[in-house]
Parts: sequence; C-alpha cells; structure tokens
Amino acid sequence: MPGKRPIEGSAARPFHGDAERWNPEEQLIAALAQCHMLSYLHVATQAGIVVQSYTDAATGALHVESDGSGALVEVVLRPVVTISAGDPAAALALHAEANRLCFIANSVNFPVLHEPQILLVDDELS
Repeated sequence: MPGKRPIEGSAARPFHGDAERWNPEEQLIAALAQCHMLSYLHVATQAGIVVQSYTDAATGALHVESDGSGALVEVVLRPVVTISAGDPAAALALHAEANRLCFIANSVNFPVLHEPQILLVDDELS
C-alpha cells in the first residue's frame, strides 16, 4: 500500500515458508481480531464501559484439499477484556454488536466465532 511500511510476508511453514514472517492466513486472522477489537472499543465507549486492557488469542481452521488449494473455514476470537467501569454483563454482550459492525467479519464467507472473557480490574490484580 502506498505510504505504508512493507510487510515481510511468507508462505506458511508447511508450504516451505519462513515461520518468522506473517503468512496470508495469519494476516487475515489478525485483521479479524484487530477489526473486532476496534469495533468493540467503539461500542464499549458508547456504552460507558471503561476498557483497561484487551488481548486476544485468535485461531483459525484451515482446510487444505489434496491438490494444495484450501480455505480458512473458521476463525475463533478469544478476547480477554479488563474493565474498570461499567456492567460486566453488558461488556460481554457488546461483542455481538462489535461483530455486527466489523467490516472484515462482514467480508468473509466463514464463521467468525467469539469466546470472550470479561475481567474486572480488581480480578486482574488478585
């Protein structure tokens, strides 16, 4: 993309790529995770939820055909959101709205599942 730093990508390791570089499948999973996070932070702010930290351990399932073609068939986002203000139940429910708003999730033809966890600042400190 003009004006952006280059991404040093590679094929996935099973396809003789460099495991230290991002492969396209990882980039798509990361794009879904980042889009969900940004959408979530937006709806959380609107709902009065104060987010202190947000991490995700997203994974994807890849189906590979015998001819070497394939597709991502599912991505699971596992956001762990620590909040310092707001209703934890509302904070949890906002993941559905974030998914609805996410441009990337709306652009793929496979399920993007969510296994969110909400922590309170006090829980994280103990």
